[in-house]
Amino acid sequence: MELNRQACYRALLARDDRHDGRFFTCVKTTRIYCRPVCPARPPKLENCEFVPSAAAAQEAGFRPCLRCHPERSPSLGGSGSTSSIVSRALRWIDDGALDDENVASVAERLGIGERQLRRLFQQHLGASPIAVAQTRRVLLALQLIQQTDLSMVEVALASGFQSVRRFNETFQKLYDRPPVQLRRLRRQSAAPTSQLSLLLPYRKPYDWPSILNFFAVRAIPGLEHVTEHAYSRTIEIDGAVGALQVRDSPEHSSLLAVIQFPLLKSLPQIISRVRRMFDLNADIGAISGALAQDRVLAPLVQARPGLRIPGAWDGFEIAVRAILGQQITVQAARKLASKLVAQLGSPLDDAALPLELTHRFPAAERFQQDEVEKLGMPRARAAAIAHLAAKYHADPRFFESIGELENAAEELCALPGIGKWTAQYIAMRVLRESDAFLAADVALQRVMAIDGVRPTAKQLLSHAENWRPWRAYAVMHLWTSDSTNAKAKKEKEISHAVLN
Repeated sequence: MELNRQACYRALLARDDRHDGRFFTCVKTTRIYCRPVCPARPPKLENCEFVPSAAAAQEAGFRPCLRCHPERSPSLGGSGSTSSIVSRALRWIDDGALDDENVASVAERLGIGERQLRRLFQQHLGASPIAVAQTRRVLLALQLIQQTDLSMVEVALASGFQSVRRFNETFQKLYDRPPVQLRRLRRQSAAPTSQLSLLLPYRKPYDWPSILNFFAVRAIPGLEHVTEHAYSRTIEIDGAVGALQVRDSPEHSSLLAVIQFPLLKSLPQIISRVRRMFDLNADIGAISGALAQDRVLAPLVQARPGLRIPGAWDGFEIAVRAILGQQITVQAARKLASKLVAQLGSPLDDAALPLELTHRFPAAERFQQDEVEKLGMPRARAAAIAHLAAKYHADPRFFESIGELENAAEELCALPGIGKWTAQYIAMRVLRESDAFLAADVALQRVMAIDGVRPTAKQLLSHAENWRPWRAYAVMHLWTSDSTNAKAKKEKEISHAVLN
């Protein structure tokens, strides 16, 4: 990735937060790399080297700045600034793939050669996959050191280092001091706690009320709990169960995630899933700017410039819920999903978890067709869920392996009972495909109607060509507008009834 030196330097001088995460400044005289918003005195241009990623800076021998904290920079991985292959690889690295596997195995999962994967990483990020993984470990470790009371042994384990010795050596080499000296003076917890509170940065603006409302109207009692300010749910990884609560922290341009989980080694995967679930990596300025060129979307983008796409904690869970919701209302789908979790989900027996969270989502092997039919749905739909569950049980990496949008949609539609709407919905929320589009969606057609005449799916697809590659974000704007219009209409009807 080539960066314009003059443009980068002007952004650095302006401390323009719109460029935060797009590039990093490596200062040759101090051997430190910074974010464009660093409060330190700007270096001279001749002393600057600009790189597209923190990994590229560290691979070149620069160490992170302790004033602007690169670990707090909003990530652009998977936002459209990189190739789709690199974006998928980044998601797996964030999940800890290179903690347990090597580059060759990741390349094989992507269906390409190891050399090609390394070339793509250099082209888009200026660093190798190994350097990206190492940087992720270091910056997460630094965040844990400065935001939690975990011991250094626990920090090393939680951030993905294979040994405490390697952890200490890395920090000594990078910061010229042991990691314990990087811990800020902070009040230690009065007593040990199983909870971790971490700030997960995003790029402003962030429409927290909209994404919270999206989850609220779909929340499954026992599995999820939504209040006026926070979203909570049970989480499960590799058989271990815990809880997660997320709330907005606008003063830090971050979401505050409170994580309660017994396995520290799963922390990178938990953070990665939360970032995807709340769409924290979106380059929202570029997305809004592109969609605002459309006359229909322009007022919607102006009303909600920070609107994000709600993602998924678990791909299988969302896929099941998508099938449940076929051709019925959101409220009816939620009722069905609640019955499913109550009847097939496993009750939690951990008294330390919040009282509102009582169940985990059912494991794939629990979805036998006769059991699903008892929930009260068409036989064909129950069969579709049972078939998907069997597919997922046989291949837990199914959602990772189905590739990019077109291929993924084809593979999903090849499964019994899954049509184009469901496939695109899964692509949007599970696969994080920014260009997924639900052309046959009734709500979209309703909002796009002209003089009461709704466009056909084909007409809507044609119009949406102008929205690529951000059609999924256009879907969210149109859905939000439809929901707002319906609420206003209902309030008007209530008001009219009272007056009469």
